[in-house]
Amino acid sequence: MSSSVLRASVAQINVELLELDANLAKHADYIQQARQQGSELLLFPELSLTGYQLGRDTPRAAMRDDDERLHQLAALAPELCVLVGFVEQASPGEYYNAMAVLQHGRVLAVHRKLNPPTYGGLEEGKWYSRGQRLTRSEIRRHWSASTLICADLWNPALVHCALLQRPELLLAPINSASAIVSDEFSNEQNWLTNVGFYAMTYGTPLLMANRYGAEKDAWFWGGSRILGPRGETLAEAGDGEMLISAELTLDDIAAARFDLPTIRDADTPLIRRLLDEL
Repeated sequence: MSSSVLRASVAQINVELLELDANLAKHADYIQQARQQGSELLLFPELSLTGYQLGRDTPRAAMRDDDERLHQLAALAPELCVLVGFVEQASPGEYYNAMAVLQHGRVLAVHRKLNPPTYGGLEEGKWYSRGQRLTRSEIRRHWSASTLICADLWNPALVHCALLQRPELLLAPINSASAIVSDEFSNEQNWLTNVGFYAMTYGTPLLMANRYGAEKDAWFWGGSRILGPRGETLAEAGDGEMLISAELTLDDIAAARFDLPTIRDADTPLIRRLLDEL
């Protein structure tokens, strides 16, 4: 495939809470599917190895970033860049909602969620530490991606900072359940507004990976998609578990950013001065 084209995939799956062995097997199956399709990037949902509603069982699900199970997944398709969601144990009692970037048979990077929410039916702030760094990963020459996990994307300043790093892609692994914020806040509609706005505003293709199915009292509605650099939908998952894919091109990204030069005109010194005045 030309260096100007990247084939990207999203795995919309459901997982079993705390059943890591079963979830690892499902990941292996989807990695093989993506490899057979010729994909070079595969994104799984947030906490895809563990399930979401862990609560006080969070320590049981945790693993370090050098865990052999992560390396075994990475070894299945060394040429494929795979992002999987897991609970990272950084030190005894210190846990992060995180995404592991797997490639070349090893863990290349870990993104720790920056904005774990504690509102509505969300209680992540009770169990997880806050990440402190942005994560930009090289997929291959000329192609890089910044990762933000779920509620990270509801802090516009975090998205702005991530995209000032000029990644070609923005990756958005999420666990979005219907009415989990409130009955009046539509996750289904508001997420589409959110990701479409960022893709269009920054001229950046965006991969959103959500779960589909039930866990305890939550219903994860799916809606996973791949957006182009003008916010257009290139691939969209239906109901159920499935793999979706799309081809992205550097030419399309360049044209979108030339038409709307948000990153070029960001004027970071002005923004920094205005923040200092608050």
